[in-house]
Formats: sequence, C-alpha cells, structure tokens
Amino acid sequence: MQRILSTYLFSGLQLNKEILAAVAQKGIDGIELFSASGHFNYRSPEQIRELTDWLGSTHLRLHSVHAPIDRIGGHGRDGGAPISIAEPDKLRRIEAVDEMKWSMELAESIPFRYLVMHMGTGREPLDERHQDAAFNSLEYLVIFAKQRGITIALENTPGELAAPMALAEFLRQTRLHDLRLCFDVGHAHLGEGVDTAFDPMRQLVVTTHIHDNRGEHDDHLVPFEGEIDWEAVMRVLRSAPIELPLVLELKEPDHEGGSGVLDRAAGAFERLEKLATAP
Repeated sequence: MQRILSTYLFSGLQLNKEILAAVAQKGIDGIELFSASGHFNYRSPEQIRELTDWLGSTHLRLHSVHAPIDRIGGHGRDGGAPISIAEPDKLRRIEAVDEMKWSMELAESIPFRYLVMHMGTGREPLDERHQDAAFNSLEYLVIFAKQRGITIALENTPGELAAPMALAEFLRQTRLHDLRLCFDVGHAHLGEGVDTAFDPMRQLVVTTHIHDNRGEHDDHLVPFEGEIDWEAVMRVLRSAPIELPLVLELKEPDHEGGSGVLDRAAGAFERLEKLATAP
C-alpha cells in the first residue's frame, strides 16, 4: 500500500528540506501538502521552486494537497479567517473559490493527483442555502481541477453538511461526476462509526485520512494509540473498489518533537500493512 504522510504534522512550522528528509528516511513514499501560508505559501514562486528541489532530492512525491481552510496570511493551524466554498454570501464564497484555485495552480509546477477539500468550516447546517453555494463553487472548481489533472476529493468532516450520507447524497443530486471522496477514519469514529460511515462513500472514495482518537475529540493520534479498531478499519478499506492509499494525518503532541512521532508513524504503517494483507 502507498505510505503517505500529511504535512499537517508540521503545520505549525515552515516546511523545509530537513523536515522532508526526515520523512523520507522513515520509508514513506510521499506527502499530502497541508495548505497554510505560515507552513507553505502556495502563492509564492520561490517556495514552489524550493519544494520542487526538496521533493527531487528526497525522492518523495506529492500525492495530494489539502485545500486551504483559511485565508492566506494565517499561520499554521491557528491561521486566518476560515473560508468555505459553502458560504451563502457571494463575495465570501468567491474569496474561498479563489484560494482553492491558487492552491491548484501548484500542479502546473508540481503535479499532484488529489485536492482534498472540506465542504465547509464544520459549523454549517445541512440546508439548501449551503448546498446550493457548495454546488455553485464546485461546478466551476471541478472543471478548473480537471484542466490541471487534479481530482477534487471531498472529506467527511464533523457536522451535518459533510457527514458521509450527506456527501453521498450531494454527489448524487448534483451529478458532479468528476468529484470523488476522501474517507477520514478519525472523523468517522467520532460520528456514526467507521463501518456505517464508509458504506455510503465506498464507491467514490479515492484517498484517505488515517488517524486515531479516543472517541471524544479530534485528536489526530498515531494509529493504535487511541481506541479505534484498526483490524476492522483495514477490513472496511479493503472493500473499496480500488486499493486506497494510507494517508496519515497526525497532530504533533506538544511535549515531543516530530522525530518521535515519525518513528511511531513508521511502525503504524507496518502494522496497518500487515492487517491489510491478513486473511
């Protein structure tokens, strides 16, 4: 299986060659780039050139990009004002769409396959106004993505608007046939459970977010350090029509450095791969 690490683990820091070299040393195949201007500014030609060189020297590939969740100018996880493609206010929605376009322009310098996108900020209700706004945004963004060889994958997130069943129904009703889904295991565990959440998404899932929690908070722990049943998770993921990449999306604990998390992440990849091939 493909071993991918989200740079969300380092999103409080500016991305650099040393970080990517440490990732590569753990036998990881590629990265999902977390979009935050204090971490990596996708509008900066200089930073794009640097990332191109770093990926080449470390032999990592850019698997996917996590679409921005706040306006450029913020820093790390606690960045600027949240943005949403499901914002009913037209001007704010256009601002969000523009940020998504900027993040996809990266593919013209560094090709990548998937843009993982939140439907909203997590606070939007499941109502017609927000769904119509999301449709208006995505109808345009899907074409923009396709022109750059990118597939947009909507992620299941806590809240009503991007719950698994709501996402599946949204794709059915809008007939945006080029949209796909990203299955977030941790979010599913906090909601209706992994089995129930995966069922409506199964046929359209193309990538994943893998992380653990203890059932109360979105902890983004290393797998096997929370309470998720990973044997059951891997059985569920194997039921998808395609082999899904394992994209670890981890949060660095405040009390330790990234190297310790990377060691445990490498061990988690090995355990997950054994479960994936178990009879």
